[in-house]
Amino acid sequence: MRALKILTVAMGVAIIVATAALGVLIARRLSGAGAAPPFARALAEPDGTRLTALAGAGDRLALWLQGGGADRIVLVDPHTGAVTGRVALSAAPGAVPSR
Repeated sequence: MRALKILTVAMGVAIIVATAALGVLIARRLSGAGAAPPFARALAEPDGTRLTALAGAGDRLALWLQGGGADRIVLVDPHTGAVTGRVALSAAPGAVPSR
């Protein structure tokens, strides 16, 4: 009988601890404590540059930029805002520019 009382008290304590842990977890998720902070990134591009297109490229964002020089594609990590690559686009020899 004594073992049953000890087991009952231990199970009651376990239920209380688990309920408290669940409450803390729910409170953290609702407050956004674990969320990644948003980033703001200013690209160092020449004056006259404009964003022509935006596309997902795997786990990166591909930004097609025109103006301010040759057309180019800039790859950006959406989690950190870091520029991870650049591709310069040039016209084929003998091609007529569309502008």
